[in-house]
Amino acid sequence: MKIKKITAVILIICIAVSAFSFSAGAEESESADAPQFELDCRSAILMEASTGKVLYEMNADESLPPASVTKVMTLLLVMEAIDSGKITLDDMVTASAHACSMGGSQIYLEEGEQMSVEDMLKSVVIASANDAAVALAEYVAGTEEAFVEAMNKKAAELGLTGTNFENTNGLDDTVANHVSTARDIAVMSRELIKHEKITEYSSIWMDTIRGGEFGLTNTNRLVRFYKGATGLKTGSTAKAKFCVTATAERGGVSLICVIMAAPTRDIRNAAAVSLLDYGFANYGVYKNEAKTLDPIKVVGGVRSECSVSYPEFSYVASKSDISRITFEVELDESAAAPVKVGDKVGRVVYKLGEEEIGSSDITSDETVDKIDFWGVFWRILSRISMC
Repeated sequence: MKIKKITAVILIICIAVSAFSFSAGAEESESADAPQFELDCRSAILMEASTGKVLYEMNADESLPPASVTKVMTLLLVMEAIDSGKITLDDMVTASAHACSMGGSQIYLEEGEQMSVEDMLKSVVIASANDAAVALAEYVAGTEEAFVEAMNKKAAELGLTGTNFENTNGLDDTVANHVSTARDIAVMSRELIKHEKITEYSSIWMDTIRGGEFGLTNTNRLVRFYKGATGLKTGSTAKAKFCVTATAERGGVSLICVIMAAPTRDIRNAAAVSLLDYGFANYGVYKNEAKTLDPIKVVGGVRSECSVSYPEFSYVASKSDISRITFEVELDESAAAPVKVGDKVGRVVYKLGEEEIGSSDITSDETVDKIDFWGVFWRILSRISMC
């Protein structure tokens, strides 16, 4: 009897061990699909630009010194000032003593020197000029301090919870808490590249200013050596080590890769290339363009129908899944007046296989007021007169 009991106990233990081993093996198999990189850096992230979908991340929310990658936010605010009409590319900026006192990468502005906004922008984007960054900030906001306040306000608007700016250029010898995260930098980079003028500059390898007398060479070597590279910003200090937010586009896929605190420039660039290669090799973007549909009937309106449409839809998926994405249009047969611009009259449902992955509202493109008594009266009268 004792032997039977011992045998039963051993059998139970073996089954338990086997079950545990199978479970552990299953977990290992599930995680095997995740990309495995040996990145020699403190944090990293890979994001698809049109949708903001994160394709890979490593320690992406740790706040770290960003060095000159800071200038992504500086450039974003300058571009917004241009878009709003506050300043123009042709405006002449006068360099202050404070701007000229900046060290590090610079174009050696002299106090009182005048240079166009466009040439200063190119100097910041291409050559990471610290002096030009401060000069632009002062021109937009009056002082660098006021501009930094605007930078932090914009960071809050974008939801950048791990970011705090103390200056406009990323010099960190005297700062106390000038930090950002890989995720935050990817988000602000995504905003910046919406301004096409920026990637026009950031994809330039070499240029000149001051009438051709001063050369600019891009600090981002990927622009020259990586297929599809469009920018965006590098940075390095002893404290921050080597950082980059790299943008590239191939075959309709636009990627943003951020590398923080790599030990050398070459290691930083190699890490960025690894992530970009992974993104381009494995992912595609499904797009359904915005479309105006046939008008729908309006009941009780001053007009009998109104035009309707749905917006563009984008979705990032593995290349093998792109062809499996379908969509269905669910549209009301009619709408009761009054109908206002933007009123929902249906939706477009997108599916990957049988799984719903997103939807877009179908909305009215015009307003149709409700018909009143006199409107009905004259409509009937006009029909009678046509008989």
